[in-house]
Amino acid sequence: MTVQGVVGNALVVLGALLVATAAVGMLRLPDVYNRANAVTKAASLGVVCVLLGVLVLAPSPAALVTVGLAVLVQLVTVPIAGYALGGAAYAGGAPLAAATHRDELADADRPEFPDGGPG
Repeated sequence: MTVQGVVGNALVVLGALLVATAAVGMLRLPDVYNRANAVTKAASLGVVCVLLGVLVLAPSPAALVTVGLAVLVQLVTVPIAGYALGGAAYAGGAPLAAATHRDELADADRPEFPDGGPG
């Protein structure tokens, strides 16, 4: 096996392990906020590693452009989606884990909905 094959396969395996770590976090972490954090970080980095591994294993100009755009979209949209998910969970009243020591948003101004809640 060539160095290119070893590096490409290592990146793919590392990415798969990171995605698996995100899945374990979904099952093991205590609340929606911790779960969203685990998935946002581990899964996005895992997908990027898999994409880079594919690029190393099958290099071409078209693959470079495609993987580059996919990595850019992944790294830009996933943190925003995780933030939005956490905000929606908080607005919906999802409980914090018992181990949470402070709630910095408890005193923040919240919008009032005319019918008592969103949706």
